[in-house]
Amino acid sequence: MSDDLSASAVGERVFRVASALFAIVFALLVASAITAPGADLAASLGLVSEGTTGYQLLQTLLQFGGFALAVAGYLAITGEWGLARVSRPDAREAAIIVGGGIVLFAFQYGALFALDQVGLSTGQNRAVVPAGDPVAYYLAMIAVSLAVVGPVEELLFRGVVQGGVRRAFDAVPAVLIASLAFGLIHLPSVSGTPVEQWAYVGVVVVLGSVLGALYEWTDNVVVPGLVHGIYNAITYALLLAETL
Repeated sequence: MSDDLSASAVGERVFRVASALFAIVFALLVASAITAPGADLAASLGLVSEGTTGYQLLQTLLQFGGFALAVAGYLAITGEWGLARVSRPDAREAAIIVGGGIVLFAFQYGALFALDQVGLSTGQNRAVVPAGDPVAYYLAMIAVSLAVVGPVEELLFRGVVQGGVRRAFDAVPAVLIASLAFGLIHLPSVSGTPVEQWAYVGVVVVLGSVLGALYEWTDNVVVPGLVHGIYNAITYALLLAETL
């Protein structure tokens, strides 16, 4: 009997991790199916031109719109709407959001400093490289980060992935598995040498772990979503300041 129970528990854990990984693959597939065709259609209609800020922003919005659509589809198919726990932040959570965004940014600089001490640097995410007017792009991405990128990525990785794995594991393994997946998904978008690319992934895994801990602490995916958005917005604000 104990062996049967043990096998059942292992099977449940394998299923939960596989299901979480499927959610990521599903999100990537939906986003891919929407992003390029949607952007090309807009260009063919004369709404945007390739190589411009508008085209780049449209691609970003379509990509994360695809992620959001995939999350909704996944939750509808599985019926596990409770994975992504969403509520309006109260005053305490609002303070955590503001402080968390600053702390997350400080964590990044601490990680970069630590890497520098051993002679390493990270690659560059292509999302911070503007295709057109840098001022217009950075200004727009401050808003897009807060309203779209941060919330949608956290809905997927903390809500669906971490929430799903959490059904079979304790908090620490769930946070680590979701954070590792979060880091790896950024790898294709990072330029630089292989060492610099993997160093970037390592930093993202650390930042993802902080976001995962915030989700465990508050039980509200809106909190890490906005913390993530603030972190990205600060990054773009500093890039904008360097441009002006």
